[in-house]
Amino acid sequence: MANTSSRTLRLLSLLQNHRYWPGPELAERLEVSLRTLRRDVDRLRELGYPVEAHRGVDGGYQLAAGAALPPLVVDDEEAVALAVGLRLAAQGAFRPDGAAEATIAEASARALAKVTQVMPPRLRRQVEAVATMTESATWESVQARTATAIDPEVLTRAALACRDAERIRFGYVAANGEQSSRHVEPHRLVALDRRWYLVGYDLDRQDWRSFRLDRVRSAPVTPTGARFRPRPIPGGDAAAFVRAGASAGPAGQEVIAIVEAPAAAVRERIGPWSAIDEMGPGRCRVTMTPPANSPWAIIALGVVGADFQVISPPEVADRVREWGARFTRATSGGERPAPASQ
Repeated sequence: MANTSSRTLRLLSLLQNHRYWPGPELAERLEVSLRTLRRDVDRLRELGYPVEAHRGVDGGYQLAAGAALPPLVVDDEEAVALAVGLRLAAQGAFRPDGAAEATIAEASARALAKVTQVMPPRLRRQVEAVATMTESATWESVQARTATAIDPEVLTRAALACRDAERIRFGYVAANGEQSSRHVEPHRLVALDRRWYLVGYDLDRQDWRSFRLDRVRSAPVTPTGARFRPRPIPGGDAAAFVRAGASAGPAGQEVIAIVEAPAAAVRERIGPWSAIDEMGPGRCRVTMTPPANSPWAIIALGVVGADFQVISPPEVADRVREWGARFTRATSGGERPAPASQ
């Protein structure tokens, strides 16, 4: 049986990771008697953890919400994930524009300082590698996909390999289900629409590729020990490289619009995914070719935050008018059009 302190920490970890524990099952996990379990629960309560007890045949324990936040117990993977998330939030990975987002970024920075201060050096090294080697390609996307779980070890090993310029091998499953073994010179990690990508040079295919980390199979990312001289990535921007690949598909019509804003400001917002030509002070022409049937061009023009006029095609201009009328009704209480007759 473990000593009292380590057993109490183990009990806390179990309560934090499971909504409800039947008493006998919890005692069995800790390899103690029910009487010892009750004493350990009392110790947690003395430390400020609100542990609720349910009596009866099916009685058990659960950790309830308290008036104050007590210390938390997290494992190595949870600690790295927490610190990485806080660092990205503090750095404005999702481009905060308002006061509320700025406040969150400041709070994240304070929380990050507290977390990293008590981290052992080996975990701090992993967090630093992931944060340093990650770029964000997300920009107010209304089509952000559901977050996909990835193995934290895959994430940290890939980040360390990017930082150390070390070639790696890993198993990979493509979108069509095809499995392959990859030998890659890793360049950067990219956070895009709640997914993580590794951008690197595929040595077997002699070309640049982006890999979704949730598709890296059970075989871990394996460092080979071979160092390499980093190659220049096409376009010089890993985030734009991933965004271009994620937007790939049957091309739609070319969209041309005049935007009443300086070309530099527009380029900062949507430049990597469009051609922008200066037309004079405070005015530019934007040309995009989004995937077929995609509203991406309208969304891109909307996030610029300036007046614009769609030059072509007429279908996109009609769609902008439709969206504009819908947004106006949403804010003014205007009448909605009658449903079409059957």
